[in-house]
Amino acid sequence: MSKLKTIIQIISNKDYFYTFLFFDMAEIYKGVKFNYKNIGKTIIEHSLLYELKYWCAVFNHKNLAPPYPGGSSGNLSFRIKSNENNFIITTSHTALRDNMSDADFTEVTNYRINQNLITGKGEKIPSSESIMHFLIYKSRKEINAIFHGHSSEILKYTEQLNVPITKKELSYGTVEFAKDALNLLHKSDFIILKNHGFVSLGKTMQDAGKQTDFFLNKCKPIK
Repeated sequence: MSKLKTIIQIISNKDYFYTFLFFDMAEIYKGVKFNYKNIGKTIIEHSLLYELKYWCAVFNHKNLAPPYPGGSSGNLSFRIKSNENNFIITTSHTALRDNMSDADFTEVTNYRINQNLITGKGEKIPSSESIMHFLIYKSRKEINAIFHGHSSEILKYTEQLNVPITKKELSYGTVEFAKDALNLLHKSDFIILKNHGFVSLGKTMQDAGKQTDFFLNKCKPIK
């Protein structure tokens, strides 16, 4: 489907304003780019899942994960256990919204870079950015929450936010994309991905969410 046809479809769904901005500055979403092995097709259960659902709803209400046909352009996760890389993340082609189902989340258990293979448990395929989440958790052991979103406001005011920004615009969902982000995330917990979106890290989901709010609230014209 061409970029023009996608924009027309979004306009017909009455989500044109923010979504148009998103697709205008990033490649069209075409699904995951990794191989996937499901080792347990079961609905995910976890005591902290309610908190992740809360932040998914916040991202939706604040347009930090603009909709596209069949889903939302954002992905949120939390580490399941300290010193392990397993995490629970929103699934691919899932709309972030109020009252999300447990089936809208998948546990990622491993990533094998030589096979480009994500292993996980759940009823659906995990987010297309699961590679990035995995590599961040593997590298930053103190981080327990990763929120990746898209905001026309944050991209518009990038310069005045004074946060690191990647130098190249890369294709989403790839190892190259993930490593490029990780290069900056070694030294910062909030970065902007050039012409794409942002990544917010936290020791808790509240930390990652409040940090996003902080930078979003700074997106105001300088008088």
